[in-house]
Amino acid sequence: MDKIHHFLFFLLSFIFVLSATADSIQGNTAIQSFNKAKKTLQRQVYHDHRITFYCGCKFTADKQISDRNGYVPKKDNNRAKRVEWEHVVPAHTFGQSFKEWREGHPECVDSKGKSFKGRNCTRKMVVKFRYMESDMYNLVPAVGEINGLRSNYSFSIIPGEKREFGICDMEIENRKAEPPPEIRGNIARTYMYMNAAYPGHGIISKKNRKLFDAWNKQDPVDSWECERVKRIERIQVNQNPFVKEECAKEGI
Repeated sequence: MDKIHHFLFFLLSFIFVLSATADSIQGNTAIQSFNKAKKTLQRQVYHDHRITFYCGCKFTADKQISDRNGYVPKKDNNRAKRVEWEHVVPAHTFGQSFKEWREGHPECVDSKGKSFKGRNCTRKMVVKFRYMESDMYNLVPAVGEINGLRSNYSFSIIPGEKREFGICDMEIENRKAEPPPEIRGNIARTYMYMNAAYPGHGIISKKNRKLFDAWNKQDPVDSWECERVKRIERIQVNQNPFVKEECAKEGI
């Protein structure tokens, strides 16, 4: 019996350590307004680094593209001329883990008495979703057209090298998106953070785990990625250790 008790004690201790490790990475609990998060990023994080995430276009304080950096719109529309704040991990990815997103809620009724569900219902009813939606570590500035075309598609490697946006190496096809090599590590580390900070919401699938592990190694942190997380940490309080620890290793 002593051996059994010893084994059970060891097993419970191991489970406790795993739980403590998972709980040690905290999510956003400072901002629960998506609009406030976007304004804060614009004014306090990207005020001196107004460059879009996927295509490296410069933009102004009023979110207008000022230098396309070789980006050519796929369609000549207004969204190609402005910046929008995009979720690296789409809101749809973690949103559909909430019942309110899938089924709605009795209180989700518009002024005409029509029931609604999805993002608006979840935002209205679930505080945790509002924190997740507003997490600044998961928000980046993107050309509006790219934001729209990427939609809620997952990241992947797309065969071939189809270029539809000029020299911008962003590919979107068959409900998949392949980002430029120089930001793949940023994307991987964002997914890793969101998955650890908000466990149980289906953020990283088994299929994508190997991809993100590879991207994390192939594209190390750079000075802007490190500075960005420092600024967000000061505002949002919680850390993104997947970036912070790599920055420390690199001495950035």
